[in-house]
Amino acid sequence: MQPGVQVRMPTAALGLLCRGCLSRAQNWPGRSFSSWPRRMSRWNSEEPCSADPPQENPRVLITGGLGQLGVGLAQMLRNQYGPESVILSDIKKPPPHVYANGPFVYADVLDYRHLRELIVNNRITWLVHYSALLSAVGEANVALARKINITGLHNVLDLALENCLRLFVPSTIGAFGPSSPRDPAPDLCVQRPRTIYGVSKVHGELMGEYLHHKYGLDFRCLRYPGVISVNTPPGGGTTDYAVQIFHDALSTGQHECYLRPDTRLPMMHISDCHRATVEFMQTPECQLSLRTYNIAAMSFTPEELAQEIRKHLPHLKVNYNPDSVRQTIADSWPVRFDDSNARRDWGWAPTFGLEELVTDMLLSVRDKRTREGFPVS
Repeated sequence: MQPGVQVRMPTAALGLLCRGCLSRAQNWPGRSFSSWPRRMSRWNSEEPCSADPPQENPRVLITGGLGQLGVGLAQMLRNQYGPESVILSDIKKPPPHVYANGPFVYADVLDYRHLRELIVNNRITWLVHYSALLSAVGEANVALARKINITGLHNVLDLALENCLRLFVPSTIGAFGPSSPRDPAPDLCVQRPRTIYGVSKVHGELMGEYLHHKYGLDFRCLRYPGVISVNTPPGGGTTDYAVQIFHDALSTGQHECYLRPDTRLPMMHISDCHRATVEFMQTPECQLSLRTYNIAAMSFTPEELAQEIRKHLPHLKVNYNPDSVRQTIADSWPVRFDDSNARRDWGWAPTFGLEELVTDMLLSVRDKRTREGFPVS
């Protein structure tokens, strides 16, 4: 088939589309939504596909599951739906406890065929797409970030549409840019980010919304603030100082911060982040007025965080040595999120404020370092 040529699909093939989208599909593209042709499976029924019966538990595949968020989200979902209901995936070898807690498989988001096999063979109904290169790492390798964050996204979008999945793709504080309203940033506004990470996330937001309105894809997206967790080491994000400072405070008592002391950014404890994601995925579609929502918990500067830690560890010393790349990124991001739509539509409310976050992180990091045999000051 030549590029640009359109074909009208027979009605039977329109079973690929999700519930409610048959009437909206006038012309099915001869090519998939990604940049190369694929063989799309044909369903021999003339009825549009429908979601699983409400009494059935979802079967969930999480991509990029060994990053900061995947393991904890998998555990929360397994606690609700059973240990075999969630398949964690990544391209790295997981630690033993990950294998012990439930299914884990190798999955590269750039390998469309293998992802498709996983979804079909495991009867997946929810797909959580965490695979991405974060802001600072992405700027150091734009070509790889474009591949993973955009090509990988298109693979997931195609598969979710083909298999009528409920698809969750997180967005980020980095989806905003210097021309966006910063205090607070609303759900709908000018974005225009200046990192490949942010550009790829805006692209994902818009593609998901487009496929929802045109074909009925159940696409859902939350813009995460900086997420603070003890579970994994910092992974190259601009807000990672807010994780590293706890490790430094309990090891050497000194932290070198790559942002200015007055750089205010939205932040969230990881348990609130997981809970928001699960509650959002469980919300009936009829309650959602948007496909992408901001979620917020707190907003603080490096110096405010250091001062709160000093209430527990008075000896902490912080040296501020701003890194030009990450400081520029942070200066283009919102100071606060307006999450009033999430609170109204599906009842979002955070549990952790700054005081609770610091108390919990110090306890968790101390326990982790003790278990691993590292000294604690």
